[in-house]
Amino acid sequence: MNQITSGLQAIAADYGMKFLLAVVLLIVGLWVVKLIVNLLEKNIQGKFERTLTSFLMSITRAVLLIMLFISIASTIGIQVTSFIAVLGAASFAVGLALQGSLSNFAGGVLLLIFKPFTAGDTIEVAGHKGKVQEIQILYTIITTFDNKKIMIPNSNISNSSITNFSAMSERRVDLIFGIGYDDDFHQAISLLKDLADKHDLILDDPEPIIRVVEHAGSSINIACKVWVKGPDYWTVFYDMHEDVKDAFDEAGIGIPYPQLDLHFDEGTKLC
Repeated sequence: MNQITSGLQAIAADYGMKFLLAVVLLIVGLWVVKLIVNLLEKNIQGKFERTLTSFLMSITRAVLLIMLFISIASTIGIQVTSFIAVLGAASFAVGLALQGSLSNFAGGVLLLIFKPFTAGDTIEVAGHKGKVQEIQILYTIITTFDNKKIMIPNSNISNSSITNFSAMSERRVDLIFGIGYDDDFHQAISLLKDLADKHDLILDDPEPIIRVVEHAGSSINIACKVWVKGPDYWTVFYDMHEDVKDAFDEAGIGIPYPQLDLHFDEGTKLC
């Protein structure tokens, strides 16, 4: 009887010490995890997008907590080898099931790190054009010019060419105006230069380029290339089309349209 009692006391003392050690390890471990996460967050704050920072903090906290609980289980005496094997197999199975989502996740991380565009930029990518509303981990949300909301998988974006219309502070407006072959193209160029000089939103530097660019089938085409601030692009685009029509009409310069002249020989019989 005394031996049994002694044995139970030894087991209780052994497990009691392990349990006490596990409690201490849990308290200290949670404090260390919080300290590491806070230090990491402080160091990367502002270096990445808010979405990526929040996601990295969540992943870091989860990994550290898993390591902590495995250490506690091992301290108590629980065999964790089988648990780790099951966890690895489950992770592999989940990875296979979520291949598409993992590709989108990887694409989202690349977008948030390298920043080819940010929220508020106007872009064209994967066949869509619009204003970026939000860059999420799996999807990027854009709003089209006719106010449609489109969610594009990040894997599609990371594997496509991206046109960012907001990246540069200045943009060039390329316009083509056609005049008749009987009209004076020198006069037309002079009118275009006057309109460009008078427009408040058109920049003087770089200087506008206004030259004859093509002898087309029914018109002489004049290229008018002017530089503007990015937000003024469409205002200048529409203003120039309207102002040029008024100026050409006032000067008697025609804006031709495609036409076809038919000539018949005298001996031709019409059916």
